[in-house]
Amino acid sequence: MTQTSYQILKNLRLKNGLFIAAPSSIYNKAWIRDNIYAAIGLEVIDEQEAIQTYHALLDILKKHEYKINYAIREKPKHAYQYIHARYNPETFEEYHEEWGNKQNDAIGALLFKIAELLDKKLPVLRNLDDYRIIQKLVFYLESIEYWHDKDNGMWEEYEEIHASSVGACLAGLKAISNHVYVPLHLIEKGQETLNLLLPRESETKETDLALLSLIYPYNIVNDKQKELILKNVEEKLLREKGVIRYINDQYFNKGKEASWTFGLAWLAVIYKNNKEKYEFYLQKTIEAMNENNELPELYINDEIPNENTPLAWTHAMHLVALN
Repeated sequence: MTQTSYQILKNLRLKNGLFIAAPSSIYNKAWIRDNIYAAIGLEVIDEQEAIQTYHALLDILKKHEYKINYAIREKPKHAYQYIHARYNPETFEEYHEEWGNKQNDAIGALLFKIAELLDKKLPVLRNLDDYRIIQKLVFYLESIEYWHDKDNGMWEEYEEIHASSVGACLAGLKAISNHVYVPLHLIEKGQETLNLLLPRESETKETDLALLSLIYPYNIVNDKQKELILKNVEEKLLREKGVIRYINDQYFNKGKEASWTFGLAWLAVIYKNNKEKYEFYLQKTIEAMNENNELPELYINDEIPNENTPLAWTHAMHLVALN
C-alpha cells in the first residue's frame, strides 16, 4: 500500500514541486496548507523531494512579498490583504475569487515544518532571501494579532477565532524561534488563547476534525487536552467511511454530514502507539479506498465519493500512517 499511495501522491505533483489538491476542476490548484500536508507524506519516503515543495512555497511568498510587507506595516482590514491561501501551481499567481482566504493556520504550518526540517539539518532554506521571508512571516503573525484574529480556519468557512488556527501559529512560532527572532509575547498570547478555547474549536463548534492537527503534526496540547479532543472526535464525528468535520457541516451534505477519509488516516497516525486502535483506523482507511486504491476527499452519506478523488492530503496521511 505504501508504493500505491506514494505513486498517487507523485501523480498530483508538478515538476516545480507543488501539489494540486486533487485532479478535479475545483481542486486543480495549489493551497499552501494542502502542499504542506502533502509534503509531510512525501517526507517519510524522500526528504529531498519534500524540500522541493517548501522551496516552491517560499518562491510563491517571495513573488508576493510586497503583500507581506504591507500587512506588516499596517494590520490588514480586509480578507484580500491577508496572505492568500491558494495559487496557480504553474504561474504562482493568486486566485482572486472569494473563497475564505484568511487562513492563518497555513502560515503557522509552514513555519512549523520548516523549523522541523532545519532541526534535522536539512537544506530547506537556501539563502538569506528564504530566511528573510521566514522572519517576515513571524512579523506578519504579530501584525494580524493571530491569537485573537478571526480567520476562516482549515475549512475556509466562517470567520471565527479557531483553536486549530491559533494552535498552528503557536506551534510554528515556538518551533521557528530556534532559527529566527520571535517576540516572546507572541508565544505567551497564543498559549493563553489556546488554553481558553480548548477543547472547543471555536465559539460555534464544540469539536472539529481540524483539532486533530494540534495533536499531529503540532503536538501543541497537553495530555488532558489531547484526551478530550480524541474523545470528542471519536464519539461525535467518527462515521463508517470517514470523520465528519463538525456537527451540521453543510459541505456536500445530502441529508447528513459528509465523511472525510483523511480523518481515518489521521487517527491511525495519532494512535501509532496503540496497536489495537492503530490497526482499526488503518483498516478503515483501506476500506474507504475505491477500486483503484484511491482515497476520495469525502463520501456523501457514507456511500458516494465526491469528484475530488484522489485527494493528495489523504494519501499523504496514509503514507505517514504506514511509515
